[in-house]
Amino acid sequence: MRLPYGPNWYAATMGTGIVAVVLPGLPFRVPGAVPVALAFWVAACLLLVATTTAMLLGIRAERSLLRRQYDDPVMSHFYGAPAMALMTVGAGAVGVGQIVLGAPLAVGLNAVLWVAGTVLGLWTAVAVPYRAITRHEVADDGATGGWLMPVVPPMVSATTGAALVPHLPAGQPRETLLIVCYAFFGLTVIAGLLVLNQLWQRLVRHGALAPAALPTVWIVLGFLGQSTTAVHHLGELAPTVVHGYGHALSMLAICYGVPVWGFTVLWIALAVSLTARQVRDGLPIAPTWWSFTFPIGTVATGSSALASATGLALFEVGAGLATLGLLVGWLAAAYATVRLFTRVTPPAPERDLRLGGVELALSGPRSRRVKG
Repeated sequence: MRLPYGPNWYAATMGTGIVAVVLPGLPFRVPGAVPVALAFWVAACLLLVATTTAMLLGIRAERSLLRRQYDDPVMSHFYGAPAMALMTVGAGAVGVGQIVLGAPLAVGLNAVLWVAGTVLGLWTAVAVPYRAITRHEVADDGATGGWLMPVVPPMVSATTGAALVPHLPAGQPRETLLIVCYAFFGLTVIAGLLVLNQLWQRLVRHGALAPAALPTVWIVLGFLGQSTTAVHHLGELAPTVVHGYGHALSMLAICYGVPVWGFTVLWIALAVSLTARQVRDGLPIAPTWWSFTFPIGTVATGSSALASATGLALFEVGAGLATLGLLVGWLAAAYATVRLFTRVTPPAPERDLRLGGVELALSGPRSRRVKG
């Protein structure tokens, strides 16, 4: 069976690694959470290595692979996944990985992966929209949740960068990194709202997404939950890192996080309803099932952050429910992946973006076109 590389497969690393981040950070004690989190982090590391190896082998076999996928109106958006996968593994290293690595090595690994993921994420945030503007031609019903993938990595940089701030020298270095992380936060918030508006209009005007693309509506939660988490982690540091306005930055965690959490609940209800409707009609097994993992995990981290900031049991319950949803979503995505990799189908050389007979296109056949 032919198993071509696609950057969307880094979502498996993201979805596995986020479990390792969520469990130790819950606002209540869960017996066995740390050993389970460590196992998920190790699995995420292995997935990162495996996916990167597949990428390198794919490039070796076809030198134009990355360029061809970058030119694809659908696949190009998923170049944000490798950046977020790198930083998710890095965050897990300082969270639970230091149990086996030791604190200095864990921090060093996190720093390396953060720099690599940040540089790649900034590139996708600019290059993918640029390609869409100058090269791709997309139909009115072409928007999916996958459009958020290239602009969300800087928000992940903001969240995970907070863990590196205390390790820099006090003064300009520490303050600069903190403010840069806030700039990353703003970059994704504004760009993400623009994309969310396009997705909302597409859903209202054209109805539910194509069956294989339907799970991508859950990706919106990644933008919402990650931004809530980022503004909290940065706000905890702000009063001691910057003087004069640090307290104002810390209050942003509540002023921004609570309203966004409210909209997150609305979007969860919408996503659950659309998914349940599609399950009744038949939800095809596809790599997009990994959309059920990382985004829900960020809702758990965001709810945990608000529970820490407010002390309210409401957010503790939200964190617990989101964690249960994450584990169920991970099991579903893992099941889908096993099915895809074990399904025996004839090779389809004319469709390079297929996996196990399932097209990786996330939109209808009429919504993908390329100029020229």
